Amino acid sequence: MKAIIQRVTKASVTVGDELISSIGKGMCVLVGISRKDSPAETEYMVRKILNLRIFDDDDGKRWSKNVMDKQYEVLCVSQFTLNMILKGNKPDFHDAMGPELSEQFYENFLQQMREAYTPEKIKDGKFGAMMQVNIQNDGPVTIPLETPSHLQDKKLNTRRNGNKNANSNSGSSSEQTAFSMEGASA
Repeated sequence: MKAIIQRVTKASVTVGDELISSIGKGMCVLVGISRKDSPAETEYMVRKILNLRIFDDDDGKRWSKNVMDKQYEVLCVSQFTLNMILKGNKPDFHDAMGPELSEQFYENFLQQMREAYTPEKIKDGKFGAMMQVNIQNDGPVTIPLETPSHLQDKKLNTRRNGNKNANSNSGSSSEQTAFSMEGASA
């Protein structure tokens, strides 16, 4: 499971002309679910997102408060493109979980977020829709987060393929994040 977490002053999701969700100060979380993800990874991701200290305290001390400490909102957006790999110049999305299973997995993620925090402070987009996500990044602060199994898979691939492929894999990862962020800023 992958997430791009952005500290925001505001964020919203629209589909066509319809406003689906909007938040004020808080975080926007773009969530990518892969075919290999399990419920244990959802628990890990929820815990990390809600406890991530990316906010200042009342005295201005940086990186000392999480979204729950500040009682801010969270806008979650399902984004399968986070699980892409580049094949030449073309993105390949075969690592993304299929739509039916992914929707159930994502709904479970949202449910766990609401159970761990204040339910009305967790907002989301419209699963599977072509959305316009408006993100006003604060800082800018953008944190990429992956569950340990994704990190372990990368380490195993690096060891199996040797340093030559490890260097190209790390380049793909950077390109992957850059590609994902281009779509996120729209």
